[in-house]
Amino acid sequence: MAGRAELLGRVLATAKDEGRAALVGYLPAGFPTVDGGIAACTALLEGGCDIVEVGLPHSDPVLDGPVIQTADDIALRGGVRIADVLRTVRETHAATGAPVLCMTYWNPVDRYGAERFAAELAEAGGAGCILPDLPVEESEVWRKAAEQHGLATVFVVAPSSRDERLARITEAGSGFVYAASLMGVTGTRESVGQEAQELVRRTRATTDLPVCVGLGVSNARQAAEVAAFADGVIVGSAFVKRLLDHEDDPDAGLAAVRELAGELAEGVRRRG
Repeated sequence: MAGRAELLGRVLATAKDEGRAALVGYLPAGFPTVDGGIAACTALLEGGCDIVEVGLPHSDPVLDGPVIQTADDIALRGGVRIADVLRTVRETHAATGAPVLCMTYWNPVDRYGAERFAAELAEAGGAGCILPDLPVEESEVWRKAAEQHGLATVFVVAPSSRDERLARITEAGSGFVYAASLMGVTGTRESVGQEAQELVRRTRATTDLPVCVGLGVSNARQAAEVAAFADGVIVGSAFVKRLLDHEDDPDAGLAAVRELAGELAEGVRRRG
């Protein structure tokens, strides 16, 4: 595993050396527009995120809750294409030097061609891909293409995953493991819950990869809670909501995203 995946590893290792969790932000490409999405991803990183996930909008987002579904719909109605997603990755990485991953369901990649997508994502400066609905048993074609182009392959584990299943998933993955904090779709919640901590413990028993927790974190208190036991804190819906709340004022939306990133960055440094 080479290329930008090494940058991802270095950023996660640096956060660990600093005694804190990494902060990972998510936004879909093309939302509110392609240019606006690039500006928003850049604002995440400028505000305090260490890593950004660029979502590839999909018409059937099985993992995503209503907030991200709304953003995906706006992007799709705006005509977003894979070329726009790759441009978002390229320009965000070029502007910040930070690791940028693509989070996508498998169907668009399969239709585009796994080898072609991996090659173009790597050329754009991408660090890797998060594939929440790709079964590890069916992932060999993608993983070979990703490894050839120096991309990390991040799989998602859930509280329902048995220990044997966790071991199979983590053995196949690279970069980090995405731990879904609870069963359900993405979205902000009042409490992240104890399931996440137990899932991180069980996942770490199977791998040396960093374990980053997503689904539900929306404020500094929750970020600190998760940072106490995870290697990374992933936040998506809360950032999307800030942009949706300022649809009529893009500059205010960017300022709100940057502000939230700063608050969350303080939270991961407090660590509970």
